[in-house]
Amino acid sequence: MPWWRRRGLTPETSEPSEDPNGPVIRLESVSKVFRGEGEETRALDSVSLDIARGEYVSVSGPSGCGKSTLLSILGLLDAPTSGRYFLKGRPTDRLSPQERARVRNLDVGLVFQSFNLIGDMTVYENVEYPLTLRGVAPPEREARVSAALERVGLTARARQRPGVLSGGQQQLVAVARAITGRPAVLLADEPTGNLDSKSGEALMHMFAELHAGGATLCVVTHDPRWLTQAQRGLHLFDGRLVDGPSGA
Repeated sequence: MPWWRRRGLTPETSEPSEDPNGPVIRLESVSKVFRGEGEETRALDSVSLDIARGEYVSVSGPSGCGKSTLLSILGLLDAPTSGRYFLKGRPTDRLSPQERARVRNLDVGLVFQSFNLIGDMTVYENVEYPLTLRGVAPPEREARVSAALERVGLTARARQRPGVLSGGQQQLVAVARAITGRPAVLLADEPTGNLDSKSGEALMHMFAELHAGGATLCVVTHDPRWLTQAQRGLHLFDGRLVDGPSGA
């Protein structure tokens, strides 16, 4: 059997085929173990999960339960120790580091609690950067970036650098950067953790609008407001998916 068929590829596209009716995200018995100095920490323990196209999911749980580890795996920033992760129906376990970076840039929008903006770039350049990596033509880049900044209300700040913005504005820049690539799934890690209540509510409204427009969202949070806004709530306890906050 040819190598490209073993990997689910076609000779015409060299890309894995995608089931349009399948889940955007599928985890099959995924575990993540960290080892060091003779100790072993099981951050995730046999997690199986499907997230459908257009679904809005929240992930909650106590500190240290594995929420951020789960998001890192979903965002292709880390890999499971065991189990399998499928993104848009495509297995991710055999991707090279370069392929993981390419797939992440194409299919995943990431919003971190710490913003992760590039300080010596302007707001516009930060939002444009993922499109530049993709090789998107300048006219299309300009149209997408302008639309994303308008959506988050930061058009007037386009030529400023992140350091002069408030925390809430920096988070909105991170959201604009995440959505400008039109990702298959938007992942957010404690997105309101460093924001005041007004900025947090604005961000929640933005996510609700994105979901209404058909976006797939997975938000890791301890904020109860996100739990009521999401279609489905998942709860992690000691690295396992459980039914409720007590693990009962």
